Amino acid sequence: MPKPLNLIVACAANRVIGRAGRLPFDIPEDKAWFHEKTAGTTVVLGRICYETWPRVRQDGRVPVVISSNRALAQPGVHVAADVPQALAIAQSLPGEIMICGGQRIYEETLPLCDRLLLTLVHADVPGDTWFPEWRQLPWRETWRKDSADAAYRYTFSVLERQR
Repeated sequence: MPKPLNLIVACAANRVIGRAGRLPFDIPEDKAWFHEKTAGTTVVLGRICYETWPRVRQDGRVPVVISSNRALAQPGVHVAADVPQALAIAQSLPGEIMICGGQRIYEETLPLCDRLLLTLVHADVPGDTWFPEWRQLPWRETWRKDSADAAYRYTFSVLERQR
């Protein structure tokens, strides 16, 4: 039986997840949540996410990078040509699977994922990268925490797919 697919994302109310290859907001509590939830897991991500995440290989994470650039492959880093290959590699590795973006990876995996770890930032922010619409899918919220910092209000949620 395949391992469940977990998707983790922080997105704005207008679904923006990125701007110019970076996060569109700086929320220390969300970064800590993200690093805690992905520690010790197999992380599936695109090339830009991989190249802009300096801690990707720390805390026991095993990256599976979706890219045509085979030169990214090195000890402890797996490279896949596409999402199906990345998921097959991830299924063969130990630990939980966390899908970490970006936009195209989320678009292809959201219909497949079993759990969504969502940080919803209650603001519209400018950006050039979006998370696909998730609200129409059959989710059941199993955990929630509302929080805020000086710049934003946000909600951490764990949503389980209802099949």
